[in-house]
Amino acid sequence: MTPRLCAHAPSGPLATRWERHRDELALVGPTRRRHHTVLVVGAGLAGASAAATLSELGYRVRCLVFHDSPRRAHSVAAQGGLNAAKNYQNDGDSVERLFHDTLEGGDFRSRESNVYRLAELSALIIDHAVAQGVPFAREYGGHLASRSFGGALVSRTFYARGQTGQQLLLGAYGALAKEEAGGGVTLLPRREMLDLIVADGRARGVIARDLVSGRLETHLADAVVLATGGYANVYFLSTNAKASNATAIWRAHRRGAAFANPGFVQFHPTCLPAGGEHQAKLTLMSESIRNDGRLWVPLRPGDARRPAEIPEAERDYFLERRYPRYGNLVPRDLGSRACKAMCDEGRGTGPGGRGVYLDLAEAAQRLGVDVLRERYGNLFEMYAHITGDDPLRGAMRVAPAPHYSMGGLWVDYDLMSTIPGLFVIGEANFSDHGANRLGASALMQGLADGYFILPYTLAGYLDGPRLGAVAEDGPEARAALAAVRARVETLLGLAGRRTATDFHRALGRVMGDACGLERSREGLTKAIDEVAALREAFWEDLTVPGEARELNQELERAGRVADFLELAELMCRDALAREESCGCHFRVEHQTPDGEARRDDDGFAHVAAWMPAAPGRAPERLVEPLHFESLALRERTYR
Repeated sequence: MTPRLCAHAPSGPLATRWERHRDELALVGPTRRRHHTVLVVGAGLAGASAAATLSELGYRVRCLVFHDSPRRAHSVAAQGGLNAAKNYQNDGDSVERLFHDTLEGGDFRSRESNVYRLAELSALIIDHAVAQGVPFAREYGGHLASRSFGGALVSRTFYARGQTGQQLLLGAYGALAKEEAGGGVTLLPRREMLDLIVADGRARGVIARDLVSGRLETHLADAVVLATGGYANVYFLSTNAKASNATAIWRAHRRGAAFANPGFVQFHPTCLPAGGEHQAKLTLMSESIRNDGRLWVPLRPGDARRPAEIPEAERDYFLERRYPRYGNLVPRDLGSRACKAMCDEGRGTGPGGRGVYLDLAEAAQRLGVDVLRERYGNLFEMYAHITGDDPLRGAMRVAPAPHYSMGGLWVDYDLMSTIPGLFVIGEANFSDHGANRLGASALMQGLADGYFILPYTLAGYLDGPRLGAVAEDGPEARAALAAVRARVETLLGLAGRRTATDFHRALGRVMGDACGLERSREGLTKAIDEVAALREAFWEDLTVPGEARELNQELERAGRVADFLELAELMCRDALAREESCGCHFRVEHQTPDGEARRDDDGFAHVAAWMPAAPGRAPERLVEPLHFESLALRERTYR
């Protein structure tokens, strides 16, 4: 039976919804908590904060860590900062304004109640992180410093130079390590979840593979929490770490968890351009640099002069021209499309004309080089290390690249998926960012989910119907284990000629062309057929060397690419079904005369959630209508 989407969002004034809902949730008493086991999959910011907090409350927590240490989670790559409505700058910020900016930044395609709760909790995150010792930048007088990010006219982004994600992760890891030392958390490193165990309609555990020994393991629990990040690596080249993948959420989807808005993937405008066909990943330059850097291209198409040789009168500061109100700090979707438009006009820079300039010369003259190095020092070092150029002696060259997935498993207001007992937090869910995430909001969401939301809503679930016993040798666990073992054996038994990386790179080309910064009906329809053909070829012509019971990274890679090949088709179907342009989703058939996105609020002010396809049938598309009670739908106002 197909579940009905019900967000369970509370009614009444937005400002009191979370407080009232939290007070109405059932509680699990201290003596009962230690009899409940919670399985957390993932130990980045969302997973580590959730596992540590749940253990502090008294739950028995088992945490599967993909890396050899939680400190290597991809959260370390979040460079620029963390949004919070503290208003330390006295520039007019408030919870209400952060709520409005986030809702408008997502082009009014996110759930209003979730967004307000996120804005409301933001200030608590800063206080919590400061108490943990996170070394945020400070003003001369000792107050926390903040800076602006895209989509905001106030300075609300708190930062630790270009290492904010790393410093926040160290804070969460410290709390997690303390709980591990006290026996509340069992950390299991180098494990990859390969299937979800569902018993009596509820999530009760996972099947995982020990990535060192190759042994398959069964892990049972009273509830499962997925905190496994996003899926931008479906494009092959992205800003994500190479190991970032969609396997955990995709395997949960195949067990019945609805997948929401899969086509919503953000392209970040300030990444280093790809240097060649065989490049493995892309490098991000933090959005924070746009506080002081100006994006421009030559006025004349095909101008091959060095940037220092092009006078001011022959430069087009295109974001300042197109969006004078926000200038270089427009949201990422607008910035990325504007960069692409310049390249399409033949005014791009560098090899192939695929980049634009990000210039700090004016800021260096106004503020001084030492001030810029203090703000962004490690970012400059990274740029110089990769390109060989000093970004303070010449303009940087950047280009849009796949970065963050706003889509993910559908969750209700309590962060529970359509499978009872399966909670999904951080980038792995869809819930807070709509069609475009504002910069510095990823850290905000991951920490809000882990520290301040899940501990309450999980208790509400565990105090519900009594859970039956589940055993490792029970039918559900044995069936899941057998399915994983059969899939592994099938992959190893293929005797083709092409590697998983070869298929992944081919998939990236298809997705970049058809389901990237621009989409069209013709391109998406063609891509669905191309992905299906690529998937068929994968299962006929793949080669996977090595054995199952050993360290085998080719086997790992093959399993993830197989999942990407299925997810990619769903992304294209989702983009094809959404006949409008909004946020990151730009359908060329739906644009204004000046090239901006044209939303269809009458037809598409909803969340699209897809149920897994039955054999021989297309996936079923469910709809959760979005209701905006406090803020009427309106055009975005970045001009």
